[in-house]
Parts: sequence; C-alpha cells; structure tokens
Amino acid sequence: MKVSPSKIRADFSAAMSAMYREEVPAYGALVEIVERVNEDVLAAPGNALALTPGEDTARISAERHGAIRLGTAEELAMMGRVFAVMGMEPVGYYDLSVASVPVHSTAFRPVGRDALAENPFRVFTSLLRLELIEDEALRAKAAETLARRQIFTAEAIALTEKAEAEGGLDAEDATRFVAEVLETFRWHPEACVDSDTFEELIKAHRLIADVVSFKGPHINHLTPRTLDIDAAQAEMVTKGLPAKAVVEGPPRRTCPILLRQTAFKALNEAVRFPGADGWQEGHHTARFGEIEQRGVALTPKGRALYDRLLAEVRSEILPAADGSNADAYVAKLEEVFAAFPDTWRELHDQGLAYFKYAVGKGAAQGEDVATLLDAGALTLSPIIYEDFLPVSAAGIFQSNLGDEARSDRQEASSRAAFEAALGKAVADEFGLYEAMQAASLEACLEQINASAA
Repeated sequence: MKVSPSKIRADFSAAMSAMYREEVPAYGALVEIVERVNEDVLAAPGNALALTPGEDTARISAERHGAIRLGTAEELAMMGRVFAVMGMEPVGYYDLSVASVPVHSTAFRPVGRDALAENPFRVFTSLLRLELIEDEALRAKAAETLARRQIFTAEAIALTEKAEAEGGLDAEDATRFVAEVLETFRWHPEACVDSDTFEELIKAHRLIADVVSFKGPHINHLTPRTLDIDAAQAEMVTKGLPAKAVVEGPPRRTCPILLRQTAFKALNEAVRFPGADGWQEGHHTARFGEIEQRGVALTPKGRALYDRLLAEVRSEILPAADGSNADAYVAKLEEVFAAFPDTWRELHDQGLAYFKYAVGKGAAQGEDVATLLDAGALTLSPIIYEDFLPVSAAGIFQSNLGDEARSDRQEASSRAAFEAALGKAVADEFGLYEAMQAASLEACLEQINASAA
C-alpha cells in the first residue's frame, strides 16, 4: 500500500524540525516561544483572526517553512523531483537580484486545500546566479567546485526514481526516503574550498560563499508560524535572542494580510577549511532562526496596492540592518498603510483578497454573494497566504549579510531560465487562490439553492 505524499511530507517536516533543533538549539527556544504565543491567541475570546476551525487551526503547531540555496541547474531539477514525491510543487517565481541578492527562487509546497490543511510544509528554494560573480576566474572556480559535488545520496536518488516509476512509496521505502533526503539538508562544517577561496567568495557576496563552499546546501533556517508576531518578537528579545529590529512585511493590522517575518541573527559557526597541512579552523555565518505570521492571500488588485504602498515607504526610508532607524521605519509603514482597507468585508467587497465561504444560518438564496453575506446565508473566512514576498525575503537575508552586501547593481533574472533549469513551469499563485475561492463559492451556492428548492 502506498503512503500518501502528504504523510511523507509531514514525516519529513517533523524530521527536519528535530534535526534543526539539535543543530541550532536557539531554534528550539524559538519554537517554544511561538507555541506559547499561539496558545494564548487561540485561548482568547472570539476568533479575531477568522481562522477556519479544524482546518486552519489544526495545522498551526506543526507548520514550518524551510529555505535552501542550490548551486546548479542539475541540483534544482533533482530537488524538484524529490519534493514531488512529497506532494510539493513549485509555486511562484521570485527575482531577488533586485535586492542585490544573487539568486532567483521558487517555493515548493502543496497546492490543494485538503493537502494544505493536512500539512502545509513549504521550502523556499533558491538557485545561485553565478553570472553575477564579476571576477571571471573566481566564477570559473566556483562553477568547478559546484560541479564536483553530489548533494543527494545514492539511496535518495534511487527511491525518488522508484516513486516516479511506481506511483509512490510503501511505508518502509517512505521511511528510508525521509532519512536519506534529510542528509541533503544536514549541516556539514567541512568546507570544499580553502580559506583563501572562501574569503574571495565572501568578498563577492556572503550568500555566494555559503552556497559554493560546502558539500551540501544545508537548510539555512526553519520557520514556525505564529499568530501574533509582535508578541513573539517581544518575547524573543526578553529571552535574549538577537532578534531583528524590524518585522518584515506589512504593519500590524486588525486583519492580517500576506506575510510578516522576523528572525534572530545568524550564528557564527565553527568550520574547517582544507589546506596543505591538514584542516584549518575558521568560522562561517549563515544559519538563523525565523518566525512568520501569515494573513490573507491578496488578489492581483490587492497585491498591486500592497506593492505600491510598500514602494512609497521604501522610497523614503529603508530599514537599516543595525536597527538604528527601526522606529522611524515602522511609523512610516503604519502611516502609509492606513490606505489599505482593514476589515474582512471591505477586503472582500473591493476584490483585494481571497476568501473561503461557508453556509450560514441566515435565510436567503440566489447567486448574489453580497446579498447572501448581508443575510448571513453565507459567511467568509480568509484564504491563508501560502507563499512569499521577495522584498521581505531579501530583508531577512540582509539582516544577516549586513548593509555592505547591498549594491546598486540590479540585473534582472530570467523566469524562463529558472524554469529551464527546473525542468518544468512554476505555478501561478493567483490562479491557485482563485480556483480555491471559486470552488468554495460554487459548493456553498449549490447547497443554499438545493435546500431552498
């Protein structure tokens, strides 16, 4: 009997969390903070976040997203096949070069409403753009280093091929698959380059050094979901975790939208570099802890408004990596985003966000959604945003890379090139949310009109 992709995904997410808790003890402290905050929010009177009971609330405690950075097209293509075994498809295309981060990315995640409710594990997956290394000799050295490594175990590859050929894995093979794939994400302190090459790569960009210099693309953060990121951020500071000064994304709102993220600064970890006289001790800064708060998914109209308002803020002030202007940035963010409607009904009626519908207790029938909502025959709840924000992702990276990593160079990447490397197209996030909303409405209208017939 085949194990469902969602079960494999849930087992892998749990195994990843256990491994990362061992490797980065501060991550365990972060999970404990998030769990306490979530318990407090869920225990409070009412349901201010309008979460769907049994669907949105049941998944929260186990919810995680990870991030991984790959070096070659071959690594990306194989990673896509591995994630497919877990029921995770590439959704969205993110160009981070506009924020001086030399990668382009997608998010591998489940796409159906049932699969998301079962386990919404996602991995933000970036591919290094070697062409952004200006020094030709260093670029060639980096390419040669990446070409020599194999980031997947032979067993992981064999089990992926077996799942593809046989339409899934049985329980024994699924257990082995999780264990073998986990090795790709494990931290290895032994570098693949000598210390001089490492320093050259650091000068080109810290993220380039992180991707190229090690035998595998160790997971660089694992992110639990909180229901109140401001409370969690305050507790991080109280517990002595080196938290970011500014929460990335929109400001605090009554009705959360999209995604808000914060993190603690990257660890300074001991590594070893190969040399003529044996291993040489050194240090590397890459892995950090992150938390997120997810709000409603926005429509193209809502996203355009969000992007315009955020651009207005950032044209006047950018948050400094050291947090020195944090208060001024947050104040400007709140001032500008006052223009964004902040009730569920306004967001719905203005076509700014996506919603799920449920049949209410009110008496009405027909096809007019506004009339049905007014009568209480229909109720709505937000569709959770399952994806990412490139400016926020870059902001998290910058908080660990420092302001010196910023540059004025902005060479746009190519979605076509990324999809060619992946070997398939990435899904459109708006289309997925639109389909989810339409299916929900259709099911409710059928039920309402059938009961009135």
